[in-house]
Amino acid sequence: MNKINNKALNSLLLAALFSAFSGAATSPRAASLEAEDPARTHVLANASPALSARSLPSPAREATPPGHANPPPKDSQPLAELIEQDAQDLIPATPAQRDKDTADTPIAIATAPARPPARTHVTPAAPPHGDLWQRIREGYALPHQSHRTIDQERNWYVRHPSYLDRTTRRARPYLHLIVEALEARGMPLEIALLPIVESAFQPFAYSHGRAAGIWQFIPGTGRHYGLKQNWWYDGRRDIEASTRAALDYLQYLHKTFEGDWLLALAAYNSGSGTVKSAIRYNRGHNRGTDFWSLRLPRETRSYVPKLLALADIVAEPERYQVRLHPVPDAPYLARVDIGSQIDLALAAELADLSIDDIYRYNPGFNRWATDPDGPHHLLLPVEIADSFRDKLGRVPPEQRITWVRHRIREGETLGHIANRYDTTVGVLRKVNGIDGHLIRAGKNLLIPVAARDLDAYKLSLAQRIKATQNSSRRGTRIVHHVRRGDTLWDLSRKYKVSTRQLAKWNAMAPGDYLRPGQKLVIWQTTRGTNVMTAGMAPTLAGTVRRIRYVVRKGDSLSRISQKFNVSVSDLRAWNGLPKGKYLQPGQKLTLYVNVAAQTGSS
Repeated sequence: MNKINNKALNSLLLAALFSAFSGAATSPRAASLEAEDPARTHVLANASPALSARSLPSPAREATPPGHANPPPKDSQPLAELIEQDAQDLIPATPAQRDKDTADTPIAIATAPARPPARTHVTPAAPPHGDLWQRIREGYALPHQSHRTIDQERNWYVRHPSYLDRTTRRARPYLHLIVEALEARGMPLEIALLPIVESAFQPFAYSHGRAAGIWQFIPGTGRHYGLKQNWWYDGRRDIEASTRAALDYLQYLHKTFEGDWLLALAAYNSGSGTVKSAIRYNRGHNRGTDFWSLRLPRETRSYVPKLLALADIVAEPERYQVRLHPVPDAPYLARVDIGSQIDLALAAELADLSIDDIYRYNPGFNRWATDPDGPHHLLLPVEIADSFRDKLGRVPPEQRITWVRHRIREGETLGHIANRYDTTVGVLRKVNGIDGHLIRAGKNLLIPVAARDLDAYKLSLAQRIKATQNSSRRGTRIVHHVRRGDTLWDLSRKYKVSTRQLAKWNAMAPGDYLRPGQKLVIWQTTRGTNVMTAGMAPTLAGTVRRIRYVVRKGDSLSRISQKFNVSVSDLRAWNGLPKGKYLQPGQKLTLYVNVAAQTGSS
């Protein structure tokens, strides 16, 4: 009897010990999240591992008018709202809430939040360095020196603590990924701060020079470094892909300028040709060829000091009385292979995240779904990645997109149908096995469509543009439907506004092409009072002509502007040319020339 009781007692003691041990065995990542943000841990811990009750779409259903798709499931809405509230502390919730302290941010409209109160430092449970900011400090390798320009830039940041706070909060999901990539290549970790200078870590930033993403790639350079850009996807905004391309580019520039990182950074901003030209000039005049001695564009002269100023502040935040938003030294995002195209609303549901969060972690996707031709992966918070994989595995690839049948009507074209269903002609051809453009009335097409109303995908490219166009401004709102042959220059003259204003109102760059049928929003104040840019005053009717000019050897923007009596700034705006970019022989430029003013020009 005593032996039995002792055995029972031992079992009870073992069970109690096991229970106590299990309760304490929280992962370091979970412990750091709970200490840092109890609300987030609570939301994730209570997320149901099962799929919601929403029935998955059948392989095909009869077409319903666009804008009347399935509503979100009611049972998942409270969780999405909780996570959305929490995400607002990480990244601004909508394009309209992005701050406008950073140059070249066309859709930023909001006021800054109040500076958060000071916090008690919480050390994450046993990560390798504890705090990511400390890890960055330990990897500093750029030459630091005293210079009045650095002092000026540093003083600006110190006087604007709310800007730094917003920016470092926005950086949190991406910063660890960038630091890991830099360390793997043995590059200076100050470069992890470069997106603050480039874009304020705004993944949807788009400049008037057509640069996009946190690393601000222009289209041509992005393609050169392997960044895919099409209707569905823009790799310049993809956090992983653009970081890889940016580091490739910086390493190439570092080698080009014989190991001088400051010259490499200057060239990243203004182009290697600009820096090489400045070096040749100084050598010809027996001057120094280091960064501080060169005659560079004004923007570039402040670009490198901004980075060095930020590095100083991160190195000694207490000295400058700046509070850096805490970033644990642990991965925030994990890459999850999905293997096929997926509707981002379904991805959000499987991940128990809001659709907006899916876009913030994966800003490269332009539309309501991932690119049918890849990349077939998503970045998701590490703590939900495994759960997402399990749920995704239960959804066959053919059920990850909603399909409809469309009966072709007389007179319809593939282009008309693609526009109606927010897809591309290429997708319609591929899905339906169509080789050319011919389709027959009465036949059916199988078409992939969004599972939700398009307004639900608030951070898709179309909805971001729509939000910008719908922003309230001073004056009368006019909607112009683009016709064949329209250009921003022509429209600026017609409505007496500048090309820069037109581009800003429509989330474009001045060099972007217009498409027939495209809608542009124009704001007019009292007739004739809108600000015009230099060289854009109305001319005699019918005397302005659009011409194509092929760049010759020895040409420069200054020489071409003098030849055709136009301004350099207009040349840049018409062709989307960033400052410091050299012309290449054979390059084609678009000019709007007043033929009445060309008498005597050579």
